[in-house]
Amino acid sequence: MLRTLLPLENFRILDLSRLAAGNMVSHMFADFGADVIKVEKPGKGDDLRNWQVNDVAHWWAVYSRNKRSIALNLKEEEGLNLLKELVKSADVLIENFVPGTLEKWGIGPDKLLDLNKNLIILRISGWGQTGIYKDAPGFGSLVEGMSGFASMTGEENQKPLLPPLALADMVAGLTGFGAILMAVIASKKNRIGGQVIDLSLFEPLFSILGPWAASYKISGKIPPRMGNRSNVAAPRGIYKTKDHKFVSLSASMQSMWEKLAITIGAKKLINDPKFLTNSDRLSNQDDLDDVISNFIRKFDRDPLLKLFSEEGITVGPVLDISEIIEHPYILDRKILMEHHDNSYGNILMHQAFPRLSKTPGKVKSSAPSIGENTNDILKEIGLTKSQIEKLRENKIIN
Repeated sequence: MLRTLLPLENFRILDLSRLAAGNMVSHMFADFGADVIKVEKPGKGDDLRNWQVNDVAHWWAVYSRNKRSIALNLKEEEGLNLLKELVKSADVLIENFVPGTLEKWGIGPDKLLDLNKNLIILRISGWGQTGIYKDAPGFGSLVEGMSGFASMTGEENQKPLLPPLALADMVAGLTGFGAILMAVIASKKNRIGGQVIDLSLFEPLFSILGPWAASYKISGKIPPRMGNRSNVAAPRGIYKTKDHKFVSLSASMQSMWEKLAITIGAKKLINDPKFLTNSDRLSNQDDLDDVISNFIRKFDRDPLLKLFSEEGITVGPVLDISEIIEHPYILDRKILMEHHDNSYGNILMHQAFPRLSKTPGKVKSSAPSIGENTNDILKEIGLTKSQIEKLRENKIIN
C-alpha cells in the first residue's frame, strides 16, 4: 500500500521565532509535512516552553509537534555561519526579533537572499518593520488594546476587555501561513524568486474587526461596547437557562426573527413598530432581550435547544472546555486526538487542519526537546562527528 503523500514534504522552514505567532505559522506547515527546523537558544530554548500548566509545557507540546530542534548560539560567528549554511537549503525563514536585529547580526534580508535567491523571509513584529512604532515593544496584549479590539469588547459603561488568549499572535500566525503560500506561488508561477514578508501583529487583527473605520467616517459615531449584543443585527446574545447554563442565539435575518417570535409566543411583536425592522430592533434591544430572556429562563438548556432546533431557530449551547472535549460533534468529527509526547506522555490536542481530501495533514512526532535534532541537522549539511563535538565544546551548539 502506497504511503499517503503529505503536500509539503521536501519543503524546509527555518523557524527562528519565539512564543506564539511564529510557532503558529510553522505549526501549520509542519502538520502538512514541511521539515520545520526550530532554531533555539542553547540551554534555554523557545520561550513558548515556559508557558506551562502543572509543569507541562502544553503550548510547546501542541504547537511544536512535527518539528525538529537545533540549539544554535547565534551570538557567535560560528553559530551564524552554521545558520547561513542551513539557509542555503531552506525555502522559508521565519523570525520575530526586534526589527533590525538580523541586520545587526550581519544577516539581514539582503545577505540572506544572496545566500539563497529563492528564500522567502517572514518577519513578524508587533508593529511592522517600518513606521514610528517599529522599535516599540510588540506584545500581543498591546496590539489588542491599540487595534480597537479591546475597546469593542465588554459591557456598556464597563472597562474594555482583553481576550483571554493570544489572539493577536494567532491571527497573525494564520495570516503568515497564507502569506508564505502566496509568496511561494508568486515565486513558482512568476519566477520572481524569494522576497520579504513584513507581517505586523497589528494589521491582521485590525483587518478582522470589520469595516469599523468606514462606519465611523460614515456616521461620525464611535460604537459603544455592547457585551454580547451586535451593533448590526438584533436579536443576538447570550441567554441564561433555568439550570444556570447559557445559550447563544442569533436571529440576524428578518425571517429568522419572525420564526423566533412565533416560537416564543410573541407573534404580535412582528408587527410592533418597535421591532418591525432590524433597525427598530437595534434601537430597542433592552425590551427585546427582556421578552426573549423571560421565555428562555423557563427551560433547562438541553430541552430548550431541542425545541429551538425543531423550530429551525439558530441557537447553540455555550460550552466550557470540559463539555467541548466530550461533545458528540467533537467526537464524531474527530477534532481532538491524544498524541504521545516524549516529555509529558499523552497530550490531548487538535488534529491537523484544514482537511484536504487527497493530502491530509498528520501528527507524526512529538515536540522536540531543546537541540534534540542538532546532530542530525548538522550532518545533513556535511559536518562530521568530530566537527560537531568541537562546536559543542565551544558552546556553539547544545
